[in-house]
Amino acid sequence: MTMLSKKLMLLGEIGVGKTSLVRRFVMNDFTTDYRPTMGVDIYRYQVHGIGLDAKQSLELVIWDIDGNFGQNIFRHVYSKGASGALIIGDLTRYPTLQHMSNLAQGFEETMPGRFHAYVLNKSDLCDHPARMPLPPGIAEATTPPTFTSALNGENVTAVFRTAANAILRREA
Repeated sequence: MTMLSKKLMLLGEIGVGKTSLVRRFVMNDFTTDYRPTMGVDIYRYQVHGIGLDAKQSLELVIWDIDGNFGQNIFRHVYSKGASGALIIGDLTRYPTLQHMSNLAQGFEETMPGRFHAYVLNKSDLCDHPARMPLPPGIAEATTPPTFTSALNGENVTAVFRTAANAILRREA
């Protein structure tokens, strides 16, 4: 039996932790040795035990996209065929949160009806992340953002499993 394989994009500005999140999820690894992604890095991970019956599997092909693209990513070949996106911001840098709404809007316009979610990373660096003021686009989103920490793993697996489940439901 062939496993279904779907593309998930990681979008956000430089330094928000896209690579750290995917490495924590795929390899259960975290490093403080920062090296920005140039272009795209691609990871594959099989997510098991998902779907309505929790017996299905999906291979996520995770595209960790260079943060330099900004809104231009939606005119680039890297965005073709995406089934979903995690739009990531850094809780310690408010401008990255403001930029997330623009990325979400661009994703919705380019790929209507496809899954996307807000991920607010680096929660370990904030005393009370859920109390932080959020830009209107995120605060008013129909689906609340997920607070994550690539450093300690908080909600990392959950956010990728949520994405896999949503993508799988869309295929049904």
